[in-house]
Amino acid sequence: MSITMDTTLASLGTNKRRVSALKSLGIVTVGDALTYYPFRVTEPVPLRAIREAAPGQQMAFAAVIRDMRVVPMNARRGYRLEATVDDADFARSRRVPGSTARLTFFSYRKSYVDWVSMRLRAGTSVVVSGMPSEYMGQLQFTHPEILTVAPGSAGAGAGLEGYARGAASGNGAFAGSTDPYASVQSAYPPAVAASSGAALKYDADTVREALTRVCRPRPVYHASSRISSEHIHETILGLLWMMGARTSSTPDGQLAGAGSAGIVAPTTDTIAVQNGEENSGTTAESGAEALSQSIPDVLPESVRKAKNLMHRAEAFLAIHDPASTTRFKEAIETLRYEEAFVSQTSLLKARSHAHKSAAHSCPLVTDSLRDQFIASLPFSLTAGQQQVIHDIAADLAHDWPMQRLLQGEVGSGKTVVALAAMLQAVDAGYQAVLVAPTQVLAEQHAETIGRMVEQLKPAIPVTLLTGGMKLAARRKALAAASSGEPGIIVATHAAFSKTFQAPHLALVVIDEQHRFGVEQRESLNAKTDDGTTPHLLVMTATPIPRTAAMTWFGDLDISWLTELPGGRKPIRTVVVNEADAATMGRMFAHIRARVDAGERAYIVCPRIDADDEGNEGGSGVSAAAGSARGRAAASGSSARTAAGGRATRAAADAIGIDDPYETFDENGETVARPPLHAVAEIADRLQKLPQFQGIRFATLTGRDKDDVKTQVMADFAGGETPILVSTTVIEVGVDVKQASCIVIFDADRYGLSQLHQLRGRVGRGGTNSWAFLISRAEPGSPAEQRLEVIHHSLDGAEIAQADLEFRGAGDVLGDAQSGGKSSLKLLRVVKDADMIADARTRAEQLLAADPELADEVQLAGAVLDFTRGNETFLTSS
Repeated sequence: MSITMDTTLASLGTNKRRVSALKSLGIVTVGDALTYYPFRVTEPVPLRAIREAAPGQQMAFAAVIRDMRVVPMNARRGYRLEATVDDADFARSRRVPGSTARLTFFSYRKSYVDWVSMRLRAGTSVVVSGMPSEYMGQLQFTHPEILTVAPGSAGAGAGLEGYARGAASGNGAFAGSTDPYASVQSAYPPAVAASSGAALKYDADTVREALTRVCRPRPVYHASSRISSEHIHETILGLLWMMGARTSSTPDGQLAGAGSAGIVAPTTDTIAVQNGEENSGTTAESGAEALSQSIPDVLPESVRKAKNLMHRAEAFLAIHDPASTTRFKEAIETLRYEEAFVSQTSLLKARSHAHKSAAHSCPLVTDSLRDQFIASLPFSLTAGQQQVIHDIAADLAHDWPMQRLLQGEVGSGKTVVALAAMLQAVDAGYQAVLVAPTQVLAEQHAETIGRMVEQLKPAIPVTLLTGGMKLAARRKALAAASSGEPGIIVATHAAFSKTFQAPHLALVVIDEQHRFGVEQRESLNAKTDDGTTPHLLVMTATPIPRTAAMTWFGDLDISWLTELPGGRKPIRTVVVNEADAATMGRMFAHIRARVDAGERAYIVCPRIDADDEGNEGGSGVSAAAGSARGRAAASGSSARTAAGGRATRAAADAIGIDDPYETFDENGETVARPPLHAVAEIADRLQKLPQFQGIRFATLTGRDKDDVKTQVMADFAGGETPILVSTTVIEVGVDVKQASCIVIFDADRYGLSQLHQLRGRVGRGGTNSWAFLISRAEPGSPAEQRLEVIHHSLDGAEIAQADLEFRGAGDVLGDAQSGGKSSLKLLRVVKDADMIADARTRAEQLLAADPELADEVQLAGAVLDFTRGNETFLTSS
């Protein structure tokens, strides 16, 4: 069976339960598995004789089984298996006296005990790796790793000297040692022959091979309650074997020769090994060739050699079966550079393609609508706004499409800049569309823009189009758009529907935090009669460091608005430990005082109601994986479970945390954390507090219908319900100038950029304002350190930089980078800035010589895959 990166595990795996568990981690294909990278690699296990053992320190040794017994545990259900091992010959080779130790296994399953008993027959040669402890005066290894060695291998001890030297130079396990046990195996007696008819399968042919396997570094993967790191590793090695790998990665960059430890063939109860493959005579050399054919290189050969990088197949092998920690790091660097090169090539091609497309030219005219609008404003534009408006005007005058990212703090005046651009398009006789992520925000924009342009001559039609409109109003809006009459259309996702037609569309403005995919962009391009591509302006209030923006939005021109309009006062940020009842009480009393003064308060919770706990089965997926990632219905926020795993679609609608920081133990298992607070729970608790007697509360979540959201926000803004308990649905665009306080529960579980975004919902009316971050973080923990950043800073760029350093680029720069179909799993925006710059330079040189990548078929395919999987990354934040 020919296996490629696109082969599904379901077609290979005979263990359906494991296939299902891997799928819950986002591992569906062979490519998903090979790019499910370990988050760390263990240090090499040192060889020690039993007498050299130190309790609590990992060790490995070779021994012979002397006796074995199974003891039923009468006091409780199950069995205890004990085997006594003797390392006399191995210890002699290390010039220490031999000794014995006990290997102990516990299990409720008789089948497991029988299987271990069959392997550990008296006289069997074994290699043991584990953590020693002491029990009743005897050294004991509980559930150690055991490799059985085939009996009677002629010359099995030969070559151990070379093994020792390789180990010393490769991973440090035997640093400074000569080979004191070159004849270890030859001294062992053969194992007792198996009873007639029992075909025992040994784990290794020689002691040397077994020692190599247990002593070499071991990758550790983010695991879950359904599948362990060991089983993930076993599956990946099985796939590599099926693709042609027969031996492990060695420091010289080649697949090791026949004398080295080989990758064990997968068992037929895990992977559907084809007939004859179990005993195939594949050599190391032909295995290397087969693996490279199954996993072709993506980087151009010239680039790989210039950077002294591994072949892609060799890098995968060195990551999942590393000969040394050094080799593992080199492989990670190879694939990290590959990600940089592919991403930068994609960005450069996207930029080149955009400049070849045609667009409507929208030059400025005398006494333009734009100038009328600016003159009518009751305030003066900041220097930054004036510069960006000027830059956009120049872009719109071109006959190729503008592609510009407008980055600005909350309240920095991005809407004014966008409206000036839309009026320039309307003045040229065309249509402009502003796409907003929610109906509430679209309605706010339509009302605000309508009010701002009502005095302009000639009159500017402003059309609102949302999915929640009544049928008659929706038909009227669609008819206005399809007429082609110059004007401004404010829409939600309804702009992407097939029924929406705007034949004279010249400008598309995408509002903050909205994910705008390739297919959606193409659907708007198709709205024009003449096939031109609309100018594109993407706005974001999510702070992105300049280095990151220049790196990731290389296909866009970038503008920053750093000045805040006059009158805005700094928001006071307070971190409150939820267990501090006295401070919590004072906080609620302060909020009551502000409400009594005519102001408003937001209370933000990550979940809708406590019943959502059932949807939070933590699958323990890393930030780099998981195709089950969901979007919160109204906020556009990604969802994860309270335990750090991916949420189901139902849970995605209920959990508004941007991307909670997952906590893993040393084995890659997710660490259980307290359940997240829910809107229904907190609203009920607060209304019973004496501080809020007589105060009306409202709740708002992503599950509410659009008309309900509109009414709730109207009541909140009007003061009928001055306290709003909500999910992060208020994160984007909600503008209530009377809001002066925001309380964010479970703040230690949010991303810093999202906390900064939520904090920007208050203080928009020029009054004093406060943000209270409620935390259950342990003192001195990383979570507490994160909150200190936002406690002491109001600088969005500084906060984003810290967010990048804490959790990587993906979660800050968009959903695609955080998992799902993203091709980016290793690259770090800030730390790898030099690498990315180098990749960009080399990609420019390559594209200058071969613009269509005709000579680089594999790279062209990787670029296409990257673009398809990261369309949001290429066009918005």
